[in-house]
Amino acid sequence: MVVVAIVALASAGVGFAIRDNSQTLLTRDADRLAALLDAARAQSRASGVPVRWRVLPEGFRFEGLAGGNPPSQWLAADTIATPGAVLVLGPEPIIPPQEVRLASSQQPAQILRVVTDGVRPFKVLPP
Repeated sequence: MVVVAIVALASAGVGFAIRDNSQTLLTRDADRLAALLDAARAQSRASGVPVRWRVLPEGFRFEGLAGGNPPSQWLAADTIATPGAVLVLGPEPIIPPQEVRLASSQQPAQILRVVTDGVRPFKVLPP
């Protein structure tokens, strides 16, 4: 009986450790967005074509990227971004400082910022 109780407690501990909470999902979306923005910025600089990123009610959209079908949805269904946010990603090598805030609609107090100073890559920061 003691062995069964130990196995049950261990299983519960592993289950809680594996489960994604909304903060982890929000962090994943923020990290993914920073990588997508950097990739779009690099493509804009290489092609000389302006690229913009816009927030939409159902996700987001890259405008000006050539070829392919860039992602347009958040990984977590409850991720929301600064309404009406538009980021200009190039083609100039130095862009104005830019920021977008991501939050969880289930827990609005959880906020992360995806920012660049215009020279360095995008990075994820706390509010």
